[in-house]
Amino acid sequence: MTGPAPDRLLAWLRRANAVAAQALAGGRHPFGAVLVAPDGDTVLLEQGNVSAVEHAEAVLAREAARRWGPAYLAGCTLVTTVEPCAMCAGTQYWAGIGRLVYGMEERELLALTGAHPENPTLDLPCRELFARGQRAIEVIGPVPAAVPEIAALHRDFWRRG
Repeated sequence: MTGPAPDRLLAWLRRANAVAAQALAGGRHPFGAVLVAPDGDTVLLEQGNVSAVEHAEAVLAREAARRWGPAYLAGCTLVTTVEPCAMCAGTQYWAGIGRLVYGMEERELLALTGAHPENPTLDLPCRELFARGQRAIEVIGPVPAAVPEIAALHRDFWRRG
């Protein structure tokens, strides 16, 4: 895979953040993910957070694995607003999605949520999890230009809770 241009990364992350805003409007945690086809233009799936155990990335990766085979998914990109937790990174790994792009680091999310009972953050960077596997997953993130927009949704949400 060749890395996408910075403007492409930002466009993908803004689309994922729009999905996160829809989740927030629906009363759910403000996380969003999109799956981009190997052509780098086509968005195949969009998913907002569903619940504490049905995170946007995991739900998206499971649906992708139902629809497409590993050879196709290896050329796809999962784009998510916040670095995936261990559950979501593991689901991406098993689905075989070959690239991950995330906007904000999990540690930065923890700084916004603190000890909020609805987000007991795991301090396990996705790169560490992927490094233990046998399947290569390219990771791009954090993307500093996207962080202010993503953080704004989270800052507002976690202060209310």
